[in-house]
Amino acid sequence: MNPMNTNDRYHPLSIGMHWLMLALLVAVYACIELHELAPRGSSLRAGLKTWHFMLGLGVFALVLLRLAIRLTTPAPRRDASLPAWQHHLAGIMHALLYAFLIVMPMLGWLTLSAHGKVIPFFGLELPPLIVPDELLGERLEDLHGTIGTIGYYLVGLHAAAALYHHYFMHDNTLRRMLPRRGNGN
Repeated sequence: MNPMNTNDRYHPLSIGMHWLMLALLVAVYACIELHELAPRGSSLRAGLKTWHFMLGLGVFALVLLRLAIRLTTPAPRRDASLPAWQHHLAGIMHALLYAFLIVMPMLGWLTLSAHGKVIPFFGLELPPLIVPDELLGERLEDLHGTIGTIGYYLVGLHAAAALYHHYFMHDNTLRRMLPRRGNGN
């Protein structure tokens, strides 16, 4: 298996990690949104929050691995006919997405730490990053929620741009990250 990307598409490992990240993000958001529907104090509500924490930390672990691969493996070439401003804007969007994927789990970890709560991670208990401070915990939680809302827009814009390029520009932007079909395309 060639560890490098081809000229026209990402390596299958990068593609798989991209789509796994999307699935994790959907699950993280679903857990926190659905927990509001469960009665306060219920095991369902607590379980959804715990899964939100663990999956969020899973996003953090995966993004670190993705960054390592991204920094050591060049991206496939982009369509040369695209204007420079689009390349620049794509670079900004990817930087914002990576920042989001790093900052959000860290804010969640810091929030739990500030509230003096256990930081669960699939059977492990991670150490707190800071000493308990309820006021700081509330501020961090608010910031985490605000950036979480911004995340909906970042992911939505990213998807909309890929679809726009695919269906209206007819370039290779989306195809570079789609899994190959059985016929090699």
